Amino acid sequence: MTLPGNLVPAEQPAEPVPVRDAVTVVLLRDGAEGLEAFLLRRVTGMAFAGGMTVFPGGGVDRRDADASVAWAGPDPAWWGQVFGVDEATARAFVCAAVRETFEESGVLLAGPDATSVVADTRPFAAARKALVDRELSLAQFLADANLVLRADLLRPWANWVTPVGEPRRYDTRFFVAALPEGQLADGETTEASHSAWQRPSDAIADAREGRHMLMPPTMRTLDEVGALGSVSAVMAEERSIDKIIPKLVRDGDVVRVVLQ
Repeated sequence: MTLPGNLVPAEQPAEPVPVRDAVTVVLLRDGAEGLEAFLLRRVTGMAFAGGMTVFPGGGVDRRDADASVAWAGPDPAWWGQVFGVDEATARAFVCAAVRETFEESGVLLAGPDATSVVADTRPFAAARKALVDRELSLAQFLADANLVLRADLLRPWANWVTPVGEPRRYDTRFFVAALPEGQLADGETTEASHSAWQRPSDAIADAREGRHMLMPPTMRTLDEVGALGSVSAVMAEERSIDKIIPKLVRDGDVVRVVLQ
């Protein structure tokens, strides 16, 4: 896979920059013509992945590790084993995944109890904005709304690390989730200029034909979920989570991405 050379610094920093924890959620639904993924086009000029088409996601906030969150589904210890981290860090990953999905798409993976999920998220619009503005933590929001985080609506998918040489680096845990019945994904976030549901094959074709840009992890993930064909098949897939750290090789005006 290749990238335009202007997307990667011409000179690598003397020392690799620190890596921040982040999460990405591949939100899926079964459309009339097959499996679809929810995609956002990041605003051009953003410090990281500006102009790229991505899944909802972002950095992990220290408050995401709050142990007071009402929780249903696989416990943090299970998630820790999957991602190879301690229980507190695993809790933060799952909470960040739920928070970022809500902030960037309006989809809320939580419900009044362990067996239900919110059907209409519009009453929580003010809380969504407060989460984005960091005026409210996820734990505070869920407690105020008497909601339970539904960890069972998420599945672990992959772990990608930004290549050495990039000015901003993230250790990103990928999750997959099905769009809850009754909810709508809106993409109403200041970080995106466009949002849409697309079949994975169409999104990949658009990238190859220059209509939008996909980072290697996004393209690989679209290819993987697209091959499975349905939400149920994706959610049932058993995954072994290993760190993937691509290597950048500059070749004139382009940069080749080598997956190791």
